[in-house]
This record gives sequence, C-alpha cells and structure tokens, in this order.
Amino acid sequence: MQQLNIKRLKTECTSVANLSTLMDQENIEFNAIECVNWEKFPYKPDVKFRIAHSDNAILINYQVEEDSVRAHYGEDNGSVWTDSCVEFFVIPADDEIYYNIESNCIGTVLLATGEDRHARERASSEVLARIQRWASLGQELFEERTGKCSWQLSLVIPYTAFFKHSIKSLDGVTIRGNFYKCGDQLNTPHYISWNKIETEKPDFHRPDFFGELYFE
Repeated sequence: MQQLNIKRLKTECTSVANLSTLMDQENIEFNAIECVNWEKFPYKPDVKFRIAHSDNAILINYQVEEDSVRAHYGEDNGSVWTDSCVEFFVIPADDEIYYNIESNCIGTVLLATGEDRHARERASSEVLARIQRWASLGQELFEERTGKCSWQLSLVIPYTAFFKHSIKSLDGVTIRGNFYKCGDQLNTPHYISWNKIETEKPDFHRPDFFGELYFE
C-alpha cells in the first residue's frame, strides 16, 4: 500500500492560479501516477501530482504530458472521465463514504459521494462552485488534439466540498484515498493509478485499494 505524508502550507493560498508557484516555494514534492493495472490498456502518460493542506482545504496540483488531449465537457457533473481527466478519490472521515473528485484538463469537475460505485449522490452546483480551479489550457472546450501535449491543473478543495460530512481540520489525521488519470474516449484509452488496483477490469471505485494519506 502506498503511503503519503501531506504537508501543511505555511503560507495561505490566495489564488488558485498561483498554487503551483506556492508549492514550489514550500518544496511540496511530486508523486507519480504510474500504475498500469490492466494489460488491455498499456498506455502510460507522464502524470504526477503534489498535494498539501491548509486551515480549510486540500490543495492539489497535477502535471500531465500525454499523446493527445480532449476537453469535450464544460459543465460540472458531466462525463469528464471521457476527456483527458485526473481524479482524486478519498474517504475523509472514519466511515466507508468516499468522494470522487474528477476533473478534465480545463477544470470541469464531477463530484459525487457514496459507499460504492452505485447510487452515487452528486454534489449541488452550490457545492461545486466552492472548488477553485485553474487550468493551463484555459476553459474553452475543444475536441481531441493529437501530438505531445503538456498541461497543468490546480484545485483548491475546501472541506465544505465533502458535503456529507462536517470536516473542520485534517491536522494529524490519516485517511485513505487514490489518484488516477484516465481518458475513456481518447484515441488511446488509459486507466492508471497512484496505488495499485488488482481487479480484472478497469475500476476506480475500489476503496479497498486506496492508499494511506497522513496530514501533518
């Protein structure tokens, strides 16, 4: 099982657009999303993420290099996993309820929660609006572009986004989660993860394969 120590930012993040610079300044290290779990989908783009926390939020910066990129969905809670997509699944409390926070390369977000992949409850537009996003590719929709492409995405996810819980702080807490990169409808579909998944077919909704996240 992968384990990750998550630092607390010393400086407040006042703008999601500056999160990458702030993480550079505070020496927040990158982690690779590189587990190819299914032989049928061998393609592995270069994907890494870094994560930190603050008084009231989890902050994530993704950096991706892949052979094609797509942003078909521009409205939150759409099928962003079919685009160039990065995902964070997490159990933020001492129960079995997990959240999937999925975002395509222009910052369109899907947020849902539940105890398994069935009957997921999606977040309201009010909750989704609380998640700050910045995407290096901008916010305009585009169909698949082929050829090497590099992009970044930064998210500030307030604890209030975990709308089935009342999370006040994660200081000193260990929770479970996983990070993914996918693109179901790209020319080369792929499904890679931070913590290894041992299932017959691609399935990210497997909290039994989450890693440990320790918040300093």
